[in-house]
Amino acid sequence: MREISERSRLESIVQMLKTNTSASIGEIAETFHVSQMTIRRDLQKLVEAGQVLRIPGGARIERWRGAERTFFERLEKMSHAKRSIGRAAAALVRDGESVVLDSGTTTLFVARELRARRNVTVFTFSLAVLEELTSAEDTRVELTGGVYRSSSHDLIGHAVAKSLTSIYADTVIFGAAALSLTRGVMVHDPDTQYEMLRAGKRRVLVVDSSKIETEATYRLCGIEECDLVLTDRDIAPESLAKLCKMTAVQVAE
Repeated sequence: MREISERSRLESIVQMLKTNTSASIGEIAETFHVSQMTIRRDLQKLVEAGQVLRIPGGARIERWRGAERTFFERLEKMSHAKRSIGRAAAALVRDGESVVLDSGTTTLFVARELRARRNVTVFTFSLAVLEELTSAEDTRVELTGGVYRSSSHDLIGHAVAKSLTSIYADTVIFGAAALSLTRGVMVHDPDTQYEMLRAGKRRVLVVDSSKIETEATYRLCGIEECDLVLTDRDIAPESLAKLCKMTAVQVAE
C-alpha cells in the first residue's frame, strides 16, 4: 500500500505544481499531511525523472511556450547516456577547482554529479544548474547576468557575454546539438555563448552518441578546439575511430 500511496502522492505533487507553477516544501507537506523530509525525497525523485525543477525551498514546473522542444522533453531523451556522461565529466573536476557549466540537459547531469565534490566553484548561466546545486553545501555557484529565456531555463544576452569574459576557470564543460566530423561542434541556438569557450583552461565537450555525425544550424567551434570529447558507449565504432584522430575522446561507461 505504501508504494501505491507514494506513487499517487508524486502524481498529485506534479498536478499541484502544474496548477500553481511553484510551491514551497512546507506548502506541499501540509497539503499531503507528510513530513518535509518526505517531500524532499519526493521532489528529488521528480527532479531525477525530469518532471519538476528545484528552486530554493521548493519546486517549480515551468509553463513552457513555443514550438521548440521543452527542456523537460530534452532532459528525458538519452537520459541513461547523459547520466553516465555526467558522472565521467564530474570525475574530471577535482576538489577546490572551478568550472564553467553550459546551459543544457547534459550539463545538468554533470551538475548533479558535482554535488559530491568539495569546495568547487561553478560559473553558469543556466538556472537549472543553479537550482540543482542550491542545496550543495560545498559548492559555490556564481550566476551570470542576462535576460531569462523560458524555453531553455537559462539566461542570454550581452550581460552573459560580459560576465564570461572576466572568468578563467579550470574547466569549461559545454554541450552541443550536433557533432559533425566535417563541420565541427554545432548548435541550433543563435544565442549560444561563444565566450564560454575562452572562459577556462580546458574545454570538455559533453555530447551523447545520438548527436554524433549529425548537423545543426550554427557552428560553435572546431573539434580540434575541444581538449576532450566525452560521449557514451553507444557511439558507432567507425565514428569513434574518426573522432579519435581529431582530438582526445573518452567513452563513459
